[in-house]
Amino acid sequence: MADCCEIESDDLNRGQRKTLVQVLLINVVMFLAVLIAAFFANSSALFSGTIDNLGDAITYGLSLYAVSRGALYKAKVALVKGLLILFAAILVSGHVVYKLLNPEVPIFEVMGIMTVFSLLANAICLALLWKHRKEDINMASVWECSRNDVIENLAVLFAALGIWISKSQWPDLIIAVILIVILFRSASKIIWNSYSELKMAE
Repeated sequence: MADCCEIESDDLNRGQRKTLVQVLLINVVMFLAVLIAAFFANSSALFSGTIDNLGDAITYGLSLYAVSRGALYKAKVALVKGLLILFAAILVSGHVVYKLLNPEVPIFEVMGIMTVFSLLANAICLALLWKHRKEDINMASVWECSRNDVIENLAVLFAALGIWISKSQWPDLIIAVILIVILFRSASKIIWNSYSELKMAE
């Protein structure tokens, strides 16, 4: 019976590793692509996306390392992920303040095109992670990050449409603020769940 449980655990770990490697590679590529587009388009909403891609790449790397570890280690890794999301929210908040002090209308065409590619990439990640979302706190926090990415992409598309209609930077800033709220909410949820797991493990 013990051998059977070990085999099932090994299969689970292998499946998680394979999925995490795939989503890690996707997010590294998208981070570089969206970073270039964000600076070229001068978009706070798109900048939020590239920071999130970087955070996700780090998150998936940490999650990959935590796959075969115990519950306590996974809770610690999840806590680090929550703190990374919190840092991303603060960083994007700073960019929004900068845009308020230095107003400039973003290039909506670049925002739209890049966001469509990003949405497709994140939808693939979400599909890959779907079966792992309830396996443990490590994979649950990864799922949370990926779901946020899809929501973020849809929001940035609305921002690009708003800029096209209004010819102003306000849709970009409004969407960026909404994304900041989502990031803060996600960070608080992951940090709280991780803290609860750590307390239970003591």
